Amino acid sequence: MMTVRRRIKNIAFFGFAEFPKSSHNYQAAFGAAQLLAKSGYTIVNGGGPGIMDAATQGAESVGGETLAITFTPKDAPNFEGRYLANRVDKEIKTSNYIDRMFKLLEHADCFIIFKGGSGTISELGTAWVMAKLYYPHHKPFILYGEHWHKIIAALKTTMKLRPVELKVFKIIDEEKELIPALIEFEKEMSEFDHSHCRICKDKAFMT
Repeated sequence: MMTVRRRIKNIAFFGFAEFPKSSHNYQAAFGAAQLLAKSGYTIVNGGGPGIMDAATQGAESVGGETLAITFTPKDAPNFEGRYLANRVDKEIKTSNYIDRMFKLLEHADCFIIFKGGSGTISELGTAWVMAKLYYPHHKPFILYGEHWHKIIAALKTTMKLRPVELKVFKIIDEEKELIPALIEFEKEMSEFDHSHCRICKDKAFMT
């Protein structure tokens, strides 16, 4: 008989770096991080402004644990870099954008993806393909916001998505759907035997 345990412990937030604190998306990320931190999850982000800062501030407001994976560029004027007001409990510094992205994927067990630009698209695409490749020993993700319904519908009709690629994520519109989505992920993953799985134990898919 399989032992069921909580596999999702660290949750990374991805999204637009330029949302002001007064915006709906910033407030949604703040509330989501606050709720998750209260529930014992560690909040992970890229150490920048916007959605990343909202994730940290939401978690810190209730005494939650926070981790930032950062990169301070010298020759990338269109990258937001480190936001000093985003003060986390622990920071891991990286030397380039790609290393930062893969460290974010490595140090999280699940991802919440808000509205964003090309950087968010790159994070979504990488998380998605890794989830497909290693399903059912994958890291699932949540698409947060009503706009994702149209985006995914368009991808279904214009791209070539395999059935397994549609199993690794959930779309939610409101904060109240967040914990139930995570519980459902845990239930789905518990149906598979992970007891001798290097991918799950050692994060081998990142090596």
